[in-house]
Order: sequence, then structure tokens, then C-alpha cells
Amino acid sequence: MKISIKNMSMAVGLVILLSCGCKKTGQDSQAGSTPQENTFTNPILPLGNKPWAIYQNGYYYYTQETGGNIVIWKTKDLTDLRNAPHKVVWLPKDNKSSHDLWSPEIHYINGKWYLYFEADDGNSDNHQIYVAENVAKDPFIGKFTFKGRVSTDKDNNWGIHPTVLQHNGSLYMAWSGWQSRRVRVETQCIYIAKMKNPWTLESDRVLLSKPEFEWERQWINPDGSKTAYTIYVNEAPQFFHSKNNDKIYIFYSASGLWTPFYAIGKLTANAKSDLLNPSSWTKSERPVFKQSPQDSIFSTGNCSFVPSPDGKEYYMLYHARKIPNEPPGALDSRSPRLQKIEWSDDGTPYFGVPIPESVRLPKPSGTK
Repeated sequence: MKISIKNMSMAVGLVILLSCGCKKTGQDSQAGSTPQENTFTNPILPLGNKPWAIYQNGYYYYTQETGGNIVIWKTKDLTDLRNAPHKVVWLPKDNKSSHDLWSPEIHYINGKWYLYFEADDGNSDNHQIYVAENVAKDPFIGKFTFKGRVSTDKDNNWGIHPTVLQHNGSLYMAWSGWQSRRVRVETQCIYIAKMKNPWTLESDRVLLSKPEFEWERQWINPDGSKTAYTIYVNEAPQFFHSKNNDKIYIFYSASGLWTPFYAIGKLTANAKSDLLNPSSWTKSERPVFKQSPQDSIFSTGNCSFVPSPDGKEYYMLYHARKIPNEPPGALDSRSPRLQKIEWSDDGTPYFGVPIPESVRLPKPSGTK
């Protein structure tokens, strides 16, 4: 989404400072039974947006937007990020990719680590997708080297929020981008393409979703505040799967993140279908996860997915904030939250509603 995050470096400094403090205790809202040391409350960090994590070799590697660099946290307990070691793993050197580093993700592909992010040269209209590679077994220890820009189309249209999927021997990338340069209205769409290697697309981009439903096209706040021009949003795609892996999903975020209406939608395809064929995908007509005003949880989106340490459960990471919208120039108050996924009878993941911060939750199964 084309919104400046100049304040995010300050925000992350505050996150790191606060991460050394004591854990929030809260009140035990679930009568019960689970010992407090085996529970957690949201948010899992005081500040941070676009949370993303991967579980590999007994550790979670977590990252989020920090603005001018990329930071990775390493932990065996994703609910204890406040006390987890963290380090800067990427500082840009090329001016074309040195501003507003957004939505970092790290993926393990063919025995190497790949860091995906997007950045620009100081003009947000020039946002493009970039990749760095790390050949070490542990991305927290090894060094990332720049592989370059992922060219998403011949016209070099704006591209953000890359994510990848290894499926049936092929590698795919999904991202959010413009169909063409913005004139009066900006429209962000979800695209997919097959990859030749982790830093090069093999196929042309394929349009899978554009903002069409009313819930995807909210850009004016309830108090009347708005962006300088109309922005319709489909962004932050994330691949996931059904319980028995017969379906592939792309969950994405829609409407303006500066509004309380930012919510998560879903695209569904049969796992055996041609993922590059738009007709393979069906789109949910309503959001599958949205704000909970009665609990002061707004702007729910930017989800990603991780297993519990023992693999028996899955969890959704997402960000939200306590206030409906923030004044222009205010420090971004979004924070990362973790919520267990349930499964419908047909194996579809079910997210439910955002759980209030006061509720004490059991830690993911197998957490030590």
C-alpha cells in the first residue's frame, strides 16, 4: 500500500527497547486451568506491522517491517519475542532499493535462504521487489547477499508484498501490484507467476484478484479523513493449504490499512489445478477475518501462517491496532498478534474473530 512509513524506524527502536522489559501479565480471562507460565496474551510485541515467521530446524525466524533495514528474531517460543535475540540482517547499499523496505519474508528453498522485500529510491511510485540470498543453514548466522530485483512485468509496474510457494516441483510468486501507473485512482491487485529460480520469474504475471466488492474498496475513515486520492486495495497475499492439502489458498488483505475496515479475504484453488489459470481460483465474497470494534481491534490484516513446534496446530500471525484510524503523521501503532487456526469439517481453515488482548491463551502445542 502506498503509504509512507518514515516513522517505522523509530517504532522498531521502541520495539527493541521494550522487548527487553517484562512480559505483560494481564488477567486470566479463561477460567481455568492452564498454568500462567504456559500461556500468552496478544500482542506478542508492543509494535510492528506485516509480521512474518517460518519454523525451521526447531526455531522460529520472525521478521516485520522496520523501514530502513531488515531485522530477524530467532526463538523457540514465538509468544516470547520480547526476550528473543534479534539482529539486523540487511542494510541496503543500492540507492534504488534503500528507502521504505516493506514486508520482509524469509523462505528456505533448495537448501538456501531467500529474503524477499520491496523498496524504492525515495519515490514510493517506484516500489519494486528485491531478493537476497543466504547459503548458511541458519539465516541468523549467515550473510545475505543481494541477488537483485524481481522484474514482475515489462512495464516495471509498482510491486509489493512478495511471497512464494513451492508446490508440485514448481516455485510460484504472488504479490500485489498495479495494472498500470496511477493517474487519479490507485488500484492494487493480486498477481501470480511461475518462477525460473528464486529471483527470476519464468512466466508472465497473471491477475487473480482486484478490488471489486464493497468491503475491498473502503478508503475513507468513519471520521471523514482519507488519503489524497482514491486507493482501492488488494495486497499482502499469503499461500496456505487445507487440512488435508487438497486445496491451495491465497489469503490477502483489502481496503485501506489506514481505515478500521482493513480485512482478510480468500482465494481458493484445487491443489491439482493449474495455479496460473485464473479460472482455477474462486474468491470469497465476504472477508474471512475482520475488525472487532467491541474489543477495540481494528485494521486486521497482513496475515501469515506457522505450525506449532510439534506440528499439531497451525497459527495465524496478523497485525491490528487499538484505534480505528490514526492521525496523519502519527507513530504507527499496529502490533503483531498470534491466533490459533481451527478447521471446518471440509478441512477449510477457520480464523474466527480477533481475540481480545485481555484473554490469556495457551501457548502453541510443543512450546518449551
